[in-house]
Amino acid sequence: MSTLQESPPSPAPTGKKWIRVTQVVDGHDVEEWMLIDDVEGIAWPARESMRLLNKDIRRVDAPEKVSGRAVYAHDVRLPGMLYGRLLLCPHPKASVSLDLAPALEVEGVEAAIEMDLGGNPTGYLGQPVAAVAATTPEAAEDGIRAIRAVYEESDWVVTFEQAIAEGAPQVSSRGNIVRPGEDGDLGQARSALAECDAVVEATYTLPVQHHVCLETHGIVVDYRGGDEALIYASTQGTFIPGREAAQHLGIAPSKVSTTVQYMGGGFGSKFGIGPEGQAACLLAVELGRPIHLLLTRSDEFLMAGNRSGSHQELVGGATSDGRFVSLIQRISKLGGIGGGSHPSGRPYIYKPEKHHVSNQSVMTHTDGSRAMRAPGHPQASFAIESLVDELAYAIEMDPLEFRIRNLDDPFYERQLDRAAREIGWYEHRHRTKPGPIDRDKATGIGFAVATWGGGGRPACQVEVRIDPDGSVVTSVGSQDLGTGTRTYVAAITAEEFGLEVADVTPRIGSTDYGEANASGGSTTTSSLAPAVKDAARNARLKFLARLAGNWGVEPETLAIETGGVVVDRSSDRRVSWREACAELGSTALVANGEWQRDLAGNGIHGAQAARVEVDTLTGELRLVKMVGVHDCGLPLNRRALRSQINGGMIESLSYALFEERVIDPYLGVQLTADFDNYKVAMTGDLPEIEAIIDDGDDRNQVIGIAEGAIIPGQSAIANAIFNACGVRLRSLPFSPAKILEGLEALRS
Repeated sequence: MSTLQESPPSPAPTGKKWIRVTQVVDGHDVEEWMLIDDVEGIAWPARESMRLLNKDIRRVDAPEKVSGRAVYAHDVRLPGMLYGRLLLCPHPKASVSLDLAPALEVEGVEAAIEMDLGGNPTGYLGQPVAAVAATTPEAAEDGIRAIRAVYEESDWVVTFEQAIAEGAPQVSSRGNIVRPGEDGDLGQARSALAECDAVVEATYTLPVQHHVCLETHGIVVDYRGGDEALIYASTQGTFIPGREAAQHLGIAPSKVSTTVQYMGGGFGSKFGIGPEGQAACLLAVELGRPIHLLLTRSDEFLMAGNRSGSHQELVGGATSDGRFVSLIQRISKLGGIGGGSHPSGRPYIYKPEKHHVSNQSVMTHTDGSRAMRAPGHPQASFAIESLVDELAYAIEMDPLEFRIRNLDDPFYERQLDRAAREIGWYEHRHRTKPGPIDRDKATGIGFAVATWGGGGRPACQVEVRIDPDGSVVTSVGSQDLGTGTRTYVAAITAEEFGLEVADVTPRIGSTDYGEANASGGSTTTSSLAPAVKDAARNARLKFLARLAGNWGVEPETLAIETGGVVVDRSSDRRVSWREACAELGSTALVANGEWQRDLAGNGIHGAQAARVEVDTLTGELRLVKMVGVHDCGLPLNRRALRSQINGGMIESLSYALFEERVIDPYLGVQLTADFDNYKVAMTGDLPEIEAIIDDGDDRNQVIGIAEGAIIPGQSAIANAIFNACGVRLRSLPFSPAKILEGLEALRS
């Protein structure tokens, strides 16, 4: 999360107040000050009084998804629709000369266009240079292959070592090394190392990781000429594609509607329409027909963004009584043509007494990184958690105790203790030094913690409609990443009216509904849920006022309870929900709501533990169990929250054990642009996973949880490997070969 000045920029005007809110910019969590009306807020009910919320709720869209009825952008089929494909440059940097005529001679190809490079060479491996549209996907692929492309390669760099070498080809006008800043005092940090009983100096590296969205990037552009268009998008931001597409279609943004009913994963990578969306728009303009352009899997690996790699050099020192005295850290973010991600210039989570942290972006001729679930945090976690672990063992202190001593938030002590109990740490035989390697199987346990913002902001406009037949519809433009947005939209409304979740119809994922923020940075729930609560509350008050007028009583005498309305509290006379709604006559009741600051919180914590088994003869690593303990203020749907924690741990263990983009440094060819060579965790690789919601967090506010769950898993696994057998792995992924090399070094 970005740094923010502690005080507001100016005094608040009368009737207003400053608040800190979280804004998501291209998927990155950014804090800012915002002025809002200074009015008395509303509150969530007490947890014990909730009928639906803070319980396990089934996904309302589950039947659509498991039956295959859910329509994703890939599934859209329109009359007269054509299929688009892209031609990607196979070199990291090259001047390009194209002859499109042969493509137009391919049966079924209707158009071929060049991508606008501005007269410049390509800037990264896999940059799109041309696009075609054809009657079938196969014809489009034939058209791409038919294009005569002549590439004149320029010198390039694709690795960290190549980029920092003297005389290296330059990636940008700013050079290959861009230094955004530093924090702390280097002299003081170096001097403090002298008083330490243990000093660890190490370099930690993490490879580029791909998002691996099961539905690839892309859109369907339904434009047939004129001044209107409809976009079907696989996107995290319902309102973004239309605004961007309008520029390329040459029409007003207000004339472009977007729908995204379902999407197959984004993880931070799907905000703008990208080159693929631009190409689809240009082809639609040329042909006046709908264009379906979603990336192939290989294109996805080459040009759809990634989690940036990281190269971090750390020196840390501690005293024998467990004080984390000094940290010197140099961070290199490896974001290709992008800047890469790291949470801030300050030490991550832990607060050494003295520190100096510098960070820089090292550029290469590869696809630019994008936000990926908790941008920069898993990289930061791996380096600092490994160092903290190494320091604890160096002073022969329990690494759990060392962490607790150097974390100043009480949430962590509670969560680490719970994780330790669930993983079996207190019964573990070697807690202050690694286990012996004189046996075939070595068992180890490791820990790591996480932090994230997860706060909301005033962005969502929600409508609740009650019809005379008793039906209730809640509408908002926000879409569902797959995290359960539809379900809690319905559940919050149903809770307010004494109904069941199935009694409320949630309508989301369209620009025809009220404005909503893009889904990213775990800000969706904390931005949307308060607005839904506000709209439902306003609808309830308006509904009771209408009934009171019809019945000649005061609104305060009425009450909505489960399944109906209490007309007279003294006699407990009541009417059913449908009977009460019939009082509306022929006109539906509509109420609107917006974000309420008092309903949303900010700042989450988490602790994870991993138990592993290492085969000291083969280097094989087996994950036995992972435990995650995370807080999020008020849980709305406990089943969905556990699913988020569970999914985060699965992603992090996949990062730890398998995932790595590999580019040949001599040929400039990506070797992992398919699922045969880019490995991800499969069902058989998963250990027992225990996802725990920390109910010790009694904040009665909603906060997003998803990002926090992915941050510490790979760090805990690395620390568990060391605890098992004394092999300290400082680079991901953790392969048997690396473990064997480490064991050999210990034995020699």
